[in-house]
Amino acid sequence: MTDTYPALSLVPKSDVPLKAKDFKSDQEVRWCPGCGDYSILSNVQGFLPELGLARENIVFISGIGCSSRFPYYMNTFGMHSIHGRAPAIATGLAVSRPDLSIWVITGDGDALSIGGNHLIHALRRNVNLKILLFNNRIYGLTKGQYSPTSEQGKITKSTPEGSLDYAFNPVSLALGAEATFVARTIDSDRKHMTEVLSRAAAHEGAALVEIYQNCNIFNDGAWEPLKDNDTRDDVMMRLVDGEPIRFGKDGQKGVIRTVEGHIQVADVAKVGEDALIHHDSKAKDPGLAFALSRLSNPRTLENTPIGVFRDIERASYGRLANEQISDVIEKKGPGNLQALINGNDTWEVS
Repeated sequence: MTDTYPALSLVPKSDVPLKAKDFKSDQEVRWCPGCGDYSILSNVQGFLPELGLARENIVFISGIGCSSRFPYYMNTFGMHSIHGRAPAIATGLAVSRPDLSIWVITGDGDALSIGGNHLIHALRRNVNLKILLFNNRIYGLTKGQYSPTSEQGKITKSTPEGSLDYAFNPVSLALGAEATFVARTIDSDRKHMTEVLSRAAAHEGAALVEIYQNCNIFNDGAWEPLKDNDTRDDVMMRLVDGEPIRFGKDGQKGVIRTVEGHIQVADVAKVGEDALIHHDSKAKDPGLAFALSRLSNPRTLENTPIGVFRDIERASYGRLANEQISDVIEKKGPGNLQALINGNDTWEVS
């Protein structure tokens, strides 16, 4: 590990260089053939050696869902925990053990339905967690019910006449919760995912990475326009810091700010390159990042940004908590736990 990952400075390094195979457990990987989870697992196992960390100081914590089998397949410490509660469990570990690199694995149902409250508060507090949210826009483990990210009108086993719900946008939700790092990538783009994971690992505090992932059994082709070679470049924009936000097969489309202050996609030939907005994930104000997260059409997936939307510095919750505890001990001494438990009012029941 080098200074590339300052957020991991407290995590012990491995004594020997590790390879992807060192992070593969002896458990049989049991996802449906063709599931996007396979590529995410492979990417994570291939990326972790770059961190240079000892395996026993890396932890994967998951909730419930197809994605939540992930800890079984990683040759690290891990926990398959409770539905929606992985961020809460991981918070306790992160605050008490700053010497660990902690990753939360969750899905759109696990994180945004029963686990929504835990997710937003982990982000708001800036707990030192890396949260990978697998989004396939369906409940896969329970066999095809609509999820919080399913588009309106989605016909599923639980919505035979079409879903009436307005879908969550995970990136918008995270930005609204004051997350300090928010990104989006896609399961089929190994290079891009590795770049995003590297930046997330280097970040101090909560990092949410939404990963568009295909469920070929219950929602096949959910992200097809973003994967098909014939349509990909025309519907997907890659956010790169310092560069104009421009996309299309010939770079013919770009993002501008209107006189009303909104942002929109425009024809570069008509507005000129100087009119294009330059991406800045380090901007303190999340306004532009939020506006970018709203550009995508949830049905056609036109104008879908991927990359790092926001990456700002703010002290992590664990660092602040441990500093506060140290200050209290220095001023008042270590305290008496039994006296605290007894309190001022005690009763003996016979």
